Amino acid sequence: MRIKKDNVPLKYSQNFLKSSNLADKLIKKASFKKGDLVYEIGPGKGILTCALANAGVRLTAIEKDKVLYSKLKDSFSNYQNVVIKLGDFLEEKLPLEGEYKIFSNIPFSITAQVINKLTSLSNSPKVSYLIIQKEAAKKFVGRPYDKESQYSVLLKPWFNLEIVYHFRRTDFYPVPKVDIVLLRIKKRDKILLEKKRSQLYKDFIVYGFHQRKPNLKKSFNKIFSYKQFNRLSKDLNFGKLATPRDLDFGQWLNLFNYFLVGVEQYKKELVYGSEKKLRHQQSKIEKIHRTRFRN
Repeated sequence: MRIKKDNVPLKYSQNFLKSSNLADKLIKKASFKKGDLVYEIGPGKGILTCALANAGVRLTAIEKDKVLYSKLKDSFSNYQNVVIKLGDFLEEKLPLEGEYKIFSNIPFSITAQVINKLTSLSNSPKVSYLIIQKEAAKKFVGRPYDKESQYSVLLKPWFNLEIVYHFRRTDFYPVPKVDIVLLRIKKRDKILLEKKRSQLYKDFIVYGFHQRKPNLKKSFNKIFSYKQFNRLSKDLNFGKLATPRDLDFGQWLNLFNYFLVGVEQYKKELVYGSEKKLRHQQSKIEKIHRTRFRN
């Protein structure tokens, strides 16, 4: 099946892959098995959809643009293993149990919302492949591509993140003005935190990144004593004037582990609710953004 590059009004800004051969190569790289349950976000013109369908996966492709949806329905009407749905992926209910996977070229404007959804579900995808801007991918992956960010430190106890393919800008139309990569987000076989510690870890990380202080020592001056922080900086091998982004994930995890056993309860309570406050702030921003995006 060949996807025509006809002119379709694009209400939801997106850069589409041009080559069906490249789409096939990417799907092979993902090593999907026949019968895998796969979701595609924003299939657009259907080049990836076609490659996924031909790989024999059970595919649900969710398209928000009504014109594109209509064309996709016609194009894939004879595929028994493909379901084309009209809808907003951010509002889509994903499986509450069982294994499923994601492969998608998403609109760049909703990258953060999509990744937040996929990584915060009670039953997250076993693996997600997302075609996104390189700078955004570096922010979510952190090291070794860049310094750790709040995003990367929050995700890494549960997920392995890696950039697995670098595109040429000319692989897309319209040609993007930024570099594009394929990001893989894979659930860890063994989670690095006890479930009962998960929320406290998130609160601790958000607290550490959001104190608006010049360095980590000042950010945590109400949590760790002067003596404790100096000892931690020596034991964990980071500078006394290090900023939150100067620490790698392993140092953050060890800092948290000390926080669990070496800090008084009343100090622990200072970080409670930090993640919830941040999500509340983000939801307000996202609501405004999505309203503008629809219009």
